[in-house]
Amino acid sequence: MKNLRLWAAVAIAVLRMPPARAQQTPALRSPEVAPDRRVTFRLLAPKAGEVSVSGEFQQGARSLQKDERGVWTVTIGPLDPEIYNYNFTIDGVRTIDPGNPNVKTGSTPSTIASILEVPGDAPAFYDGQPVPHGEIRSHWYASKSLGTLRRLTVYTPPGYGGAIRRRLPVLYLFHGANADETAWTRLGHVNWILDNLLAAGKSKPFLVVMPFGYGVPPGAPAPAGTDNTALFGRDLVEDVIPFIESRYRVETGRDGRAIAGLSMGGGESLGIGLNRLDLFSYVAGFSAALRPADFSKTFAKLAANPQDANRQLHLLWFGCGAQDSLFPAARSFHEFLDAHQIRHVFHESQGAHTWMVWRHYLNELAPLLFR
Repeated sequence: MKNLRLWAAVAIAVLRMPPARAQQTPALRSPEVAPDRRVTFRLLAPKAGEVSVSGEFQQGARSLQKDERGVWTVTIGPLDPEIYNYNFTIDGVRTIDPGNPNVKTGSTPSTIASILEVPGDAPAFYDGQPVPHGEIRSHWYASKSLGTLRRLTVYTPPGYGGAIRRRLPVLYLFHGANADETAWTRLGHVNWILDNLLAAGKSKPFLVVMPFGYGVPPGAPAPAGTDNTALFGRDLVEDVIPFIESRYRVETGRDGRAIAGLSMGGGESLGIGLNRLDLFSYVAGFSAALRPADFSKTFAKLAANPQDANRQLHLLWFGCGAQDSLFPAARSFHEFLDAHQIRHVFHESQGAHTWMVWRHYLNELAPLLFR
């Protein structure tokens, strides 16, 4: 009985104890988006000597100020409604915002960043909306051409396999450097963009296949006598396309295939697609990584027979933002095609080398496909 009274006293004392200090300190909210779209960033770092934030919403870095609690704060804006990437730099070390679980990742550490979403007064074209939704599927496949196990992501439109029983065309869509086969869904919102276009009657239904865009691991040298695009192209033609056509109800002719990509993937889509017009009739590149010095070699087959190219191409579309370092190369490609009388659409826009540009490009390209 004495022990029972002792345990009861201890239990009552524990219940009366104040919460632990960590529980008393409210969690910092970062980033916090105000109704006027001003954004406040916060970081608890009492021992830090200097903290700044850099991101796609500003030029350069902006310093945070520390209060007596060791909380660093800065408010910026108002910002335009958009999805931005940003990072903190703490005493010279670049890092993510520890208060923000929304993180951009990829196939290399250099791509890691925090994500800030500033909503507008109405849903954006890339937002999930109350419309019929497609599915995102992931597959592992054995790449015989590369001798390894690889993964790809597939978007199927609403109704595929149900109300839609016919064979559908396919867009093969590539990511950029440092990313992976999930980038177009996580960062590009490809499924929501296409769901919204379909619901509005602006696009035809089609599948999107998003493979891993490296023929060799990121940063690793390609075997002598080849390059990353050539190796990836082999995997695409010899493994990815047969894998998709054996498992999905899709069109198997060139009229039912499109190829597009961004940055590194844009260079791949143009380089592969324009040299394999027997496989693809729609070719597009977003901020494509191109080398003007290589045009005469890379696109020799295209330039040698422009009449045949114009007959086979239903659409050649590429775009680049004026603030992108790759813009001069894009303009040179436009001039190269003009000089060889190859029909194309060159879309000049504002913007840098960011997903903010590429989401818009997909939204503009999709309604043009398979018409």
